[in-house]
Amino acid sequence: MNAIPKFALPDREKHYRYFRCHLARLSPNAEWLCRMLASWSVGLGALPDRLGLEAADFHGLQQEFFHSLEIPAIAPSRRQVDFSRMLERDDLIRYLQTRSAYPERAETGWVTSLLVVGCLGDDHLWQDLGLWSRQDLSELIDYNFPQVAAANTGDMKWKKFLYKQLCDAEGIYVCRAPSCEVCVDYPRCFGPEN
Repeated sequence: MNAIPKFALPDREKHYRYFRCHLARLSPNAEWLCRMLASWSVGLGALPDRLGLEAADFHGLQQEFFHSLEIPAIAPSRRQVDFSRMLERDDLIRYLQTRSAYPERAETGWVTSLLVVGCLGDDHLWQDLGLWSRQDLSELIDYNFPQVAAANTGDMKWKKFLYKQLCDAEGIYVCRAPSCEVCVDYPRCFGPEN
């Protein structure tokens, strides 16, 4: 197996090209995984050790997409994840799994786990995952969870949208206004992401 090279400068683009050259299988998810791994390799995003995946899932992802590479399990950023902060973890996993376009594929489980771990970060979900734009995240969700993508008719920020879906399912309404359009926090939920 090839070890990931240490480039002179932490250059996400170089890492991205390196991962793309070593793809064992092409799929739409491969593109987004290359971007996440490139960001993760230079300490960007909020994904911790093994990208936040269980050891077997991390190994499975590596074998499926990058079998000739030895991807280190330790996050260069040294970030750790504390799932005790996320009481709704199982609910979020269930929400995504029941709306998956490809429930039989292992990669769907990995993508689900990555999205859930990304929700623990402090920035926009696309940034916490190490994706390069909100468009990347929207395309990833549309491909893997088209029902979820279709339900976000107002283009709400993804992390807020996912949590709102959980709250709505439980009948928990914490919003201060009867509808989003009249809420004072509207720009925080629907405004541009940068």
